[in-house]
Amino acid sequence: MIILGVETSCDETSLALYDTEKGILASKTNSQIDLHNKFGGVVPEVASRNHILKIEELFRQCMETAALTVKDIDMIGVTTAPGLIGALFVGVSFAKALGYALKIPVVPVNHLSAHILAAEIEHKELQAPYIALIISGGHTHVYDVDSAYNFELLAKTLDDAAGESFDKVAKMMELGYPGGPLIEKLAKDGDETSVELPIAIRKQQDFSFSGLKTAVLNKIQDKKDSHADIAASFQKTVADTLVLKTLRAAKAAGRKEIVIAGGVACNGYIRKAFAEQKGYKVYFPSPRLCTDNGDMIAYAASKFFKLRRFTSLTETAHDRMQHINK
Repeated sequence: MIILGVETSCDETSLALYDTEKGILASKTNSQIDLHNKFGGVVPEVASRNHILKIEELFRQCMETAALTVKDIDMIGVTTAPGLIGALFVGVSFAKALGYALKIPVVPVNHLSAHILAAEIEHKELQAPYIALIISGGHTHVYDVDSAYNFELLAKTLDDAAGESFDKVAKMMELGYPGGPLIEKLAKDGDETSVELPIAIRKQQDFSFSGLKTAVLNKIQDKKDSHADIAASFQKTVADTLVLKTLRAAKAAGRKEIVIAGGVACNGYIRKAFAEQKGYKVYFPSPRLCTDNGDMIAYAASKFFKLRRFTSLTETAHDRMQHINK
C-alpha cells in the first residue's frame, strides 16, 4: 500500500510517499525559517500563504522522485490538529480534494501522535507499549502508548512549552530565531553548573517553564554571569526537568521503553541526558524526523488505517488539541 503524507501544521510544507513494504519512497519539505526569522517567530498568515504556493509543486516532486502516477496512491494521511488553523486548512483542503478525485481514503492524523510514531520508522524493533515525550515549540507532553496505539496523556506543560522557552531565552539574549539551535551552540562555551536555576513544581507530574524563563531574565538583567554560562545552565535545567518527570511517568506506568520526539528532541544535550539513564531503552527519531515532516504523517496514517480511523469530506482542521486517538 502506498500512502501520501501531507503536513502543514506550522511553517514547514512537507509531503512524503510511504510504501508499507519498502518504506519511504520520496520526501520533500519546504522550510519557511528564513521568511519568519526577521519577525522573531512564525507569522500565521505568512505561513498559510506559502503553504498554498508550495504544496502542489512538492507533490509533483514526490511523484517524480518515486516514479509513480496518482493512480498508484492508495491512501492519503493529513495533519488535522493541532497547529495554525490557516496552515492546517491548506493541507486538509489539498488532501480532501485529492482523495475525492482519486476515490481513495483520507486518514486524519494528530500531529503529536505522528511525532511519536516517527521513531518506529527507523527503529523497526520498536513496538508499543512505551512512554513517549513530545518536546516542541508548542508542546511538552508525556503519553503512555499501549499495544493498541491508544495514547493516554500522563503529563503536560501548564504554561510554556520547552521549545517556546528556548525561543524566548534566545530572544532575551538577542541571538535570533529559532532559539533552540542557537542556545545549544552558545551553551557549549558555558559552565552549566555556574548559574543556579529552578526546576518548577518538582514534586508534581506536569511541567512548567514560565518560572525558569523569568529566572533566566533576572540573571541576564543582573549582568553577573556570561550569556554562555546562563545558556548552559538553562539548557541543563530544561534537560533535568524533562528527564526527571519522564522517568517518573515511565516508572509509574511500568514501562522500560521511552520515545523522545518533536523538534526539541534534535537537541544533542537533551539526547545525551536521556541516553545516559540506566534501566531504560530510549529511542529518538533522527533529527530530520524530529522536525515537522510528511514521512511521519504517512507512516501514522498506515497505522491508523488498520485501526479503521478514517475521515470524511466534512472533516476539518482544528487549531487546538484534539483527542490524540482520533
